[in-house]
Amino acid sequence: MSTERLAFTVEIVRSEQQLRAACHVRALSYGHHLPELRKTFNQPDALDQHPDTLVLLATDKASGQPVGTARLCTSAYEQLPITRSICLPDHLQGRVLAEITRLAVPPEAPDPTIKLALMKASYLCCVSLQVRWMVIGARSAGLVRGYKRLGFANLFPDSPPVPLAHAGGLPHHVLAFDVTAAERIWHGVSHPLYEWMVGTFHPDIQLFPRGRRHAEVMAAPSAPLSAATHATH
Repeated sequence: MSTERLAFTVEIVRSEQQLRAACHVRALSYGHHLPELRKTFNQPDALDQHPDTLVLLATDKASGQPVGTARLCTSAYEQLPITRSICLPDHLQGRVLAEITRLAVPPEAPDPTIKLALMKASYLCCVSLQVRWMVIGARSAGLVRGYKRLGFANLFPDSPPVPLAHAGGLPHHVLAFDVTAAERIWHGVSHPLYEWMVGTFHPDIQLFPRGRRHAEVMAAPSAPLSAATHATH
């Protein structure tokens, strides 16, 4: 396995300061196209502090500035937020699922791999949490194409975009990704991202604190976001 260093780090948010930085990125990214969401997205919401939620933050090494974020919600203990707006197909029922929301990179972000690194981090989190499927909403055809290149498939290919209550009521295409089959599928089709996603070690994607067992760290009283305490379930 090769090793590649990145110009930024990706880690799980574990402090109020980091969460505020993630919200700042959301406000910049979403507010660029949807100014009405800038103020709302600049503040943490209830889902950020939910026990089934992990927030990821990408930080530029040189400047120390936040350059990307994503939020991962799991269905380990409650239904996903997206189920308030749609009924998931039968093959997703009864599974441990994860939903990616608030995926955001500022318009001026210099590194095109930031979003890809956030997706890799989300995938690795799902593997560690024994998630079977990921779901995601995409607002535009361009985003749909990008997610399909990663292996997502449209859950409702013959239906128009669905308004999602937890995404400001904006219409989204809904896609799903088979986490447990991903590596086999990527390898089988010689996917151009296979080596980057699976065959490359990225030390700067730091999902687990170094030097201490993950469960011990996340169970500590000082951790404001408790989602990862469920990592062994």
